[in-house]
Amino acid sequence: MSGRVGDLSPKQTEALQQFRERIQDILPQLPAQHDHFLLRWLRARNFNVQKSEAMLRKHLEFRKQIKVDTIITEWRPPEVIEKYLSGGMCGYDLEGSPIWYDVIGPVDPKGLFLSASKQDFIKSKIRDCEMLQKECNLQTQRLGRNIESITMIYDVEGLGLKHLWKPAIETYGEILQMFEDNYPEGLKRLFVIKAPKLFPVAYNLVKHFLSENTRQKIYILGANWQEILLKYIDAEELPMIYGGKLTDPDGDPRCRTRINHVGPVPPSYYVRDHVKVDYEQCLSVSRGSSKQLDYEILFPGCVLRWQFSSEGADIGFGVFLKAKMGEWKKAAQMEEVVPNQRYNAHLVPEDGSLTCERPGVYVLRFDNTYSIFQAKRISFTVEVLLPDHLQTPQSNGGSSRHKQAEGNSQS
Repeated sequence: MSGRVGDLSPKQTEALQQFRERIQDILPQLPAQHDHFLLRWLRARNFNVQKSEAMLRKHLEFRKQIKVDTIITEWRPPEVIEKYLSGGMCGYDLEGSPIWYDVIGPVDPKGLFLSASKQDFIKSKIRDCEMLQKECNLQTQRLGRNIESITMIYDVEGLGLKHLWKPAIETYGEILQMFEDNYPEGLKRLFVIKAPKLFPVAYNLVKHFLSENTRQKIYILGANWQEILLKYIDAEELPMIYGGKLTDPDGDPRCRTRINHVGPVPPSYYVRDHVKVDYEQCLSVSRGSSKQLDYEILFPGCVLRWQFSSEGADIGFGVFLKAKMGEWKKAAQMEEVVPNQRYNAHLVPEDGSLTCERPGVYVLRFDNTYSIFQAKRISFTVEVLLPDHLQTPQSNGGSSRHKQAEGNSQS
């Protein structure tokens, strides 16, 4: 049995009755009181009444804390989010569910985070969820049948290393967790289209925030993605850019009045010069010397991601490639992958990433050979990000070994 109205087993019917009785005290405060709504919470917890009740009570606290009931009418996202966060609701699938589009490639994560607070991003996504739920309710009235979930189209063309920036990924994870905890069964299906080679790495970073039930609703489409979309969405409801016939009134195939297509955030919006980072490790680099961190990458397609800051003065940094783990080499004896240069990491923390196209030992080298008098203290985090199909229990470094070495002024 599906666990939906009209398709309940005797056990599920009994669970629904018990659930309704146990939440009588909060029922009037909920956004809906009908069986369709209550069954969403039961399905999310496999009809465990106690767990469903705890989830719903926690959701009610969430609604009060964020003031969700008035978030559409009384709160507006900062201008930079409205203008430079992509996506939007456009059209309906064949069953009448609203369709939400996310267009990832042009998004400028760092520019957005330097211009608005993390809380503003989360609140803007809560607002989107509430608007979609409101549209589902309107569709229910229009069509005379229950519409409670949405179809999502996730356009990841242009997904790049900038999108793997750690603060952005962490916030995205919080948003996914918020969605799982507070909008159960709100997603009907999600189509990922135009996925580049980097997508498995990006998905691996966030999939642990998703329930198994949600993961099963994600479809990563291949070259025939337009054909697949048209099986679920009428051509009249699908924007022309995605293989349908829908355009804006002015003929725009991207339907920009409904789907926000963005670009880089102008620095005039910035309200800070960096985002605070908690580093995992520290090291000291003696005057006139360097420190090397070795990461053995066993599989092509892994991503090295780093963040660092220095105390008191600048530091040189570069990434090199060598053949063997454990053998110390001078910089000139290795292949330079990310050119060595000096960074004012004492003023603005530095971050970056690299797709490792070849297996080998990648050497992150902190260079203080130019400093005659001053040692440097470096705070840093380095991670090895694996593609989804190489997931191991040690997700940060499960495909690598790590070693640290110090060199003299000749290195």
